[in-house]
Amino acid sequence: MQEFIQRLRDRFTSGSILEDEPMSRHTTFSVGGPADIFVQPSTIEELEWTMLCARERELPFFIVGNGSNLLVSDQGFRGIIVQLGKEFQEIRVEGETMEVQAGALLSRVARTALDHSLTGLEFAAGIPGSMGGATAMNAGAYGGEMKDVIKEALVLTKDGQLVRLTADELDLGYRHSSVFDKDYIVIQVRLQLQKGDPQAIRARMDELAQARRDKQPLEYPSAGSTFKRPTGYFAGKLIQDAGLKGFRVGGAMVSDKHAGFVVNVDHCSAADIAELIRQVQTRVKDHSGVTMHPEVRFLGFPEDQVVR
Repeated sequence: MQEFIQRLRDRFTSGSILEDEPMSRHTTFSVGGPADIFVQPSTIEELEWTMLCARERELPFFIVGNGSNLLVSDQGFRGIIVQLGKEFQEIRVEGETMEVQAGALLSRVARTALDHSLTGLEFAAGIPGSMGGATAMNAGAYGGEMKDVIKEALVLTKDGQLVRLTADELDLGYRHSSVFDKDYIVIQVRLQLQKGDPQAIRARMDELAQARRDKQPLEYPSAGSTFKRPTGYFAGKLIQDAGLKGFRVGGAMVSDKHAGFVVNVDHCSAADIAELIRQVQTRVKDHSGVTMHPEVRFLGFPEDQVVR
């Protein structure tokens, strides 16, 4: 492994390569064991080189953004985790169009839109994710989704090719895109917004921020909404109706403020969260007959422990 790491470092100029990096430092749940190798490339060339080396060694390879929709096992990840971070955060504004690199946080992108009197991203101001992750999962909140504003994206294919995809080619649906289906890596996204009244934009962002503070357990580590919304239902209400508000497994708890959130209230483990998700799924099914599917992605777990 040391020879492999040295090979990576030989081609890196300013990106970082860490060994046995705790993923609890890189997920909003604040849990997760170590990744064998944790890479933060500073250029597309460094990213491509990392992919090539991983392919040659047949090492598992996973891309993370801000870690806001991810549960990493307590055993960690045997392979390479790549984070497009501080070197992939550029935002450019041209008229009503924004060019945003994958590592830029949505909160910063939304603020930049406000600074340029552009409307359409107010819903995203409080989502704790990066542009790359938000595109991959078509993140949304309060009636807005990324598909409403994405015009196209520059992605890196698993074969190392840079390709521009239109919004239609991204196949953006509810918490879904072709990024996951085809193992693309989002590099940059073009957003199409509209000119608006900055006071109205700010007022809407303030309104949604207050709604989040009032209704969501922001004081605890979480991954946001834990379950996808079943067709015709609201996940939080199904969980609440099953009597699961405040239900705990170890240090993980169904929030007593909003039942749609699983939160880390007392230094929980990833295993606590996974078991809590599993039990919520079972109990809601028993109570209402509705199958709940987690929005959170599982990484590093044995196949039989992944909740789907």
